Parts: sequence; structure tokens; C-alpha cells
Amino acid sequence: MTVPTDFQDRESFESRHPAPPEGSLPSGTAAPAGPVSPGGPAAVPTGGTQVQPGPVARHRRITPSRIVIYLLMVSVLLVFTVPIYWMFSSALKPNSDVYAWPITWFSMHPTMENFVDAMRTAPFGQFFINSVVTSVVGTAFELTFAIMSAYAFAFIRVPLKNVLFMLMLGSMMLPGHVTLLVNYITISKMHLLNTWAGIILPGLGSAFAMFLLYQQMRQVSTEIVEAAVIDGAGHLRRLLQVVLPICRPMVITAGLITFMGKWNEYVWPLIVTSTADMRTLPIGLKFLQSQEGYTNWGAVMAGSVMVAAPMLIVFFIAQKQIVGGISAGALKG
Repeated sequence: MTVPTDFQDRESFESRHPAPPEGSLPSGTAAPAGPVSPGGPAAVPTGGTQVQPGPVARHRRITPSRIVIYLLMVSVLLVFTVPIYWMFSSALKPNSDVYAWPITWFSMHPTMENFVDAMRTAPFGQFFINSVVTSVVGTAFELTFAIMSAYAFAFIRVPLKNVLFMLMLGSMMLPGHVTLLVNYITISKMHLLNTWAGIILPGLGSAFAMFLLYQQMRQVSTEIVEAAVIDGAGHLRRLLQVVLPICRPMVITAGLITFMGKWNEYVWPLIVTSTADMRTLPIGLKFLQSQEGYTNWGAVMAGSVMVAAPMLIVFFIAQKQIVGGISAGALKG
């Protein structure tokens, strides 16, 4: 049966052969393979393909191994966070809650009296200034020397470079206490005892920071450095304008690690200084402990907060840079 093409004939044809109701097809009739008109059946898609049901959300099965992993993660989290919480909470507790048994985890009467006692017992203001000066200046010099050393080992050809590099790495195997006596004698002969310079000078060389930066600089493309050479850039310009911008995350990471090490240094500042006005914050905590055997632990915890809070603030501000630097150091160019 042919369908008339003329408009009037089409009308008469449709009146004699009405269309079937919507959604119904005669028995034995296959679904149309072409596009479906707006008024036609909507269950058959274009091309005759069937509609597949949408993805069903899969629920993770709780297995014994998964439970063990979660328990280990919670245990590690508690090991690291409970001491920090106890330090901060005890700094705000009155003495009755600090020495209470059973342990009082949440104080209903927080107070700032412990911070007042800590500032009254020891000159924490001067301790803070000493720590800031020695840490900032020492980190700046140490990071500068580490950057220049790493660049030299990575891009400059010198005789016996591998031997010198192995000697520097070998110094990382020695504990720092081995050089305490030699450093003390050297600083004493230079008449730098009980000074900021005496605290800073022995720690200016860091094989650890140099090695971190060297590993990162090795991943810098040699084509970029060679292009800078063709443009007439010297070593200093290549370092400042080409290498350092690429290695910026690792430089920040090495600087933060170095700064934290100097901020928390205890043994060397204790040996090289002899007066209270030159002590640093870690040593200042010892001033809060009484010689008679009684210790005001609330004041000690308040002092610990003053020592730890700057490092925690620095970490939370720069944590993306630290993670980025470590991730960059783990990638191969």
C-alpha cells in the first residue's frame, strides 16, 4: 500500500486508514528503527537500542580486614592527637583540674592564669625573640648555602665532584653530638659564646637540605638550562631565573624543615649560652620546673603551647607547599 504524496489525497487516505492508538502496535509489527516522533512511543530510542537501567550505587562490604585497617588508622590518629590536645587543654585548666583523678578531659572553668604564671616565672618574651632571630637568620643562611651547593653539584663540572658529594652525604650519617665539642672549642676561641652568632654559625651547613634540593634540580630539563646559556645567562642568573622558579616547592619544603629543626634545637643553645637573656624557648621551658621538686604543670603546659603554637601555625599555612614539595621530589623527570 502506497501513501499518496498530494496533500488532499493524503487527507482522504488518513481518513480511510486512521493511525493506531498511541503506545500500541499491531501484533507482529516491529518497533520503528528511525527517530521517534514526539507523539509516538517514547520507550523505543533512536536506532532501536534498548534503554539500560542507570548505575546502582554499590555499598562497600564491611570485611574484617577493612575493620582492622580502620582500627589501625584511629589508633595512629589518637597517638598523635591526644598528647597535643592534652597540652592545649591543660594550659587552660585550673590546677584543681590538672591534678584531678580520674583525668578531667574537659574543664568547665577554663582560665588564662597558667599563661600569666609562665610569663611571670620566666622571661618568655626574650626567649621568643632569641628563638625567632636565631631560627630565621640561621635558616636563611643555611638555605642559601644549600641552594648554591645543590646547583653546583647538579650543573657545574668540577674535578672530584662525585667524591665531594659522597663526603657531604657521609656527614649525614654522623650524629650531631659528635661535633659538639669541636664546635664549642671553635666558638669559644672566636669569643662568640653567649651570642646569637655563636648559636647560628655551627649550623650553617646542612647536607640534608642540599641533598633535597640536589635531587629536585636534577629533574630540571637540561634543554631549559642550555637555552639560558645560549642567551648569555651566567650561573647566578640561571640559578635565580631558571632553576629556582622550577624548584620553588622543594625550596619552601627544605626551608620549613630547616626552620623547624632550628626552632626546636635544645642541646647546642644550652651549651653555648649561659645567661637567661640569651636562652631560647625550648630551654626556657626548663625554667618553669621548680628545683624543690614541685612543678606547676599548668604553667609548663602553657609554656609548651607558646613553643609549639608558632610551628603549628606555620605548618597549617604552608602544608600545601610541603606536600607539593615532597610529591615533586618523588616524581621523576
